[in-house]
Amino acid sequence: MFQGKYIFSQIIDFIPRREFDQFVKFYKGNKRMRNLDCRDQLLAMIFGQLANTQSLRGIVLCLNAHSNLLYHTGFKTNKLILSTLARANEKRDFRIYQDLTKLLIEKTRKLYLDDNDFKIEMEGAVYAIDSTIIEMCLNLFKWANFEKGHSAVKIHTQLDLRGNVPSFFLITEAKTHDVNFLDFIEFEIGAYYIMDRGYYDFERLYQIHKQKSFFIIRAKRNISIIRMYSREIDKSTGLRCDQIVKLKSFRSSKHYPEKLRRVKYYDKKTDKCYVYLTNNFDLDAAVIADLYKHRWQIELFFKWMKQHLHINTFWGTSRNAVKTQICIAISAFLIVAIMKKQMNIERNLYEILQILSVSLFEKIPINTLLSEFDLQSFEDQTQKRLFPLDF
Repeated sequence: MFQGKYIFSQIIDFIPRREFDQFVKFYKGNKRMRNLDCRDQLLAMIFGQLANTQSLRGIVLCLNAHSNLLYHTGFKTNKLILSTLARANEKRDFRIYQDLTKLLIEKTRKLYLDDNDFKIEMEGAVYAIDSTIIEMCLNLFKWANFEKGHSAVKIHTQLDLRGNVPSFFLITEAKTHDVNFLDFIEFEIGAYYIMDRGYYDFERLYQIHKQKSFFIIRAKRNISIIRMYSREIDKSTGLRCDQIVKLKSFRSSKHYPEKLRRVKYYDKKTDKCYVYLTNNFDLDAAVIADLYKHRWQIELFFKWMKQHLHINTFWGTSRNAVKTQICIAISAFLIVAIMKKQMNIERNLYEILQILSVSLFEKIPINTLLSEFDLQSFEDQTQKRLFPLDF
């Protein structure tokens, strides 16, 4: 980066321009475009995420207040119109930004591979699968009817535990059951997929097994099994049993005819026993229990995401507008994460986002800004720890 560029311009340099243009062309995003093309829409929405604005009106007001700088920060237009931006979010295909997010995910995963506290040595990749619900106003989002008097969308996520970066996500209505997410995942040979009881479906679990992938899932209490034999365990590690079993009920055994491994583990911290089912027979039982503990990282990711990305208040009411905002919010987070790694910035992601939010129109190298900025000591340390990876 060099002195002549504004901070916001330096940030958007990390957007893969050629690939993004290909997505726009494929989905015909700029067809019949007059005043606001897809790139300007993307930049405006990213600005809203980074500047902590609360509405589309706030984005337009802030950018138009610096209209003489828009061209120098990457925009083609020199003035934004609120109705035009709102209409673009409502009508322009959200898959343009979804594909951009997927591309940024791949770049981020490569950069952050093995760059966290996940110290279990595994040959395959390890993923945690879960979902989170974002509630909305039923009067405005009737298409997302969830429960009586409530409206919501659900973000299904596959988190790569070796980098704590989402490797795949899907946005659906909140009524969509978690287990349906398994139908959209391309399972990798030798990879491990860690799930809670919301994904308890033996027909789908057998598909994972047939793909030569491994799963670890919490067992339900009423599961009917036949114990074939037990393995020796060390109870001092918290293990209570390590068994090879088969499903007993007719329907379950029809959907999953192969053997399963049942591991029971006592956690001193919670004073509870946990029972896991897996199709892996080679890992040590203690490692299986330890792998499931790492599933908590995805809960921390959701908590961090809801507090730091603007997805609790939506800037449009249609399905397309909501999905567009979520995709661009995740993209903004990934762009900053990529920037941090490639520029060797020492600060964590929380601090970087806070500093950038008040410095987007500064003309100074990002490295200089972030190294010289003195963050106040009264900063909430809990906030910094919400996301497990210290980006």
